[in-house]
Amino acid sequence: MAKRLSFLDWSFWLTETRNNPKHVAAFQVLKKPKSAKADYCKVLSEELKQHDKAYFPFNCRIFSFFRFALGFRKVKKMDMDYHVKYHKVDDVNDVQALHRYIAKIHEHMLDRDKPLWQIHLVDDEKSETYAAFLKVHHLYGDGASLVKWFKDSYQSSPSDKFTPIWSAKRKRKAIPKKNPYKTFFTNAWHFLVILFDIAVIHFRLLLKFLRIYPVYMPLPFSGTKTVLTGQVSAGRVVATTQIDFDEVRKLAHRMRASANEVILCCFDIGIHKFLKGYGQQFDKPLITQMPINMRKPNDPVGGNKIAIVPVELAHGKKDPYLRLRQIIENHRIVKGVAKRVYPASFSYYTILIQGMALVLETIRLSALFRPIGNILISNMPGPAEAKYFKDSKLEALYPISTLTPGGGVNITMITYCNNLDIGLVCCDKDIKSLEPLAEYFHEAFELLQQCVDNPDLTIDDLGEIRNKPVKSLLEDHFTHKTSDAEHTSNHKT
Repeated sequence: MAKRLSFLDWSFWLTETRNNPKHVAAFQVLKKPKSAKADYCKVLSEELKQHDKAYFPFNCRIFSFFRFALGFRKVKKMDMDYHVKYHKVDDVNDVQALHRYIAKIHEHMLDRDKPLWQIHLVDDEKSETYAAFLKVHHLYGDGASLVKWFKDSYQSSPSDKFTPIWSAKRKRKAIPKKNPYKTFFTNAWHFLVILFDIAVIHFRLLLKFLRIYPVYMPLPFSGTKTVLTGQVSAGRVVATTQIDFDEVRKLAHRMRASANEVILCCFDIGIHKFLKGYGQQFDKPLITQMPINMRKPNDPVGGNKIAIVPVELAHGKKDPYLRLRQIIENHRIVKGVAKRVYPASFSYYTILIQGMALVLETIRLSALFRPIGNILISNMPGPAEAKYFKDSKLEALYPISTLTPGGGVNITMITYCNNLDIGLVCCDKDIKSLEPLAEYFHEAFELLQQCVDNPDLTIDDLGEIRNKPVKSLLEDHFTHKTSDAEHTSNHKT
């Protein structure tokens, strides 16, 4: 497990503010054992506090110079009253009220003088289920790392003996010694390759900007300004939903698409309907950001190794199938770009663009510029079989992420027991509820299913403005010359 901070780890620390904390969370719905008493969760919280021996990184705080994180430092004693919290609510089955309660927990920064994690148990002392909300700073690890830790600490059957995630001892892989000369020349060669690839990426983006060769990934900072975008402020709105992942895969197979592309299409339709309710009109496609895992199979767990690729969504079509085909084409254009360059090159390019957005957020100028994207959608493979937290069965696992610079809505998904559990979060500056977006997502999925057998099925107005197709500068030039020649010929005749 790496103890050094990468540039990306460091950025999560440097740019964190009270308005935009950089922790991620797992919102879990758990079923109590049949023998559970009314005070089950309260007793469980006290039991969790007894697990005061933690392992890296859960036993470490960040030591820093001013705002610059320098590394991890082990704490002498864990303050378990801070790390483990118990909350009593009126009705844990009131989903919307529970979402509002969880959003209040999620919006607060973790204490930087302590290890950067907390677990909150939420119960009403009368229901069969309760909620557990685990907050972990993004600096500790990316989604792949957190899921790996989660799988290792949860059990496959109920048991009184268990080890919570922070107390699980993890083996560190021995790093073989490398020839320093070989390492130097290898790194130098990789550096030159990365510089060349980034130069090619920027040249191709310039050609797209000039409309000479428009078939390429979206330009940076070309998203659409909406009520969801702009400078991130304090306060959060949270919603969750769930869909049968087997049904998603079946539909993807029938549509000759990937499961991710089907989900993208459903949220594309959903977000258009949602924003149309706020008076938004769309003269071009929305853009989504999609994190991809850059971690190799033998890489140590911990830290962040991700790249974020921009994907243009659909525009101008009311047929859900045609919108899906647009998204498939746009998604595969970006995947083609990623395949043609060295993997680290694409990672450094996205770090460069995200770094610019982080700077704008830090100096509070995000609202003056177009966002990089309108939504961020990420998908992670989770446990395929049922898991248990001590003797409580995990019913659902909803990931709740941090917000990207420039705002938007962050949609994070994880597969669990043939379900796709989806967590949505955004800033509450102008949005009071994301429940309608979750409903629109399911409506869009049903439309996609039905349109396979009913080609006449169309979507209601999505607030889109139909524009003429964008032509390249050369096309405009030759079209203009041709029109002049035809006009002169007709005039002579």
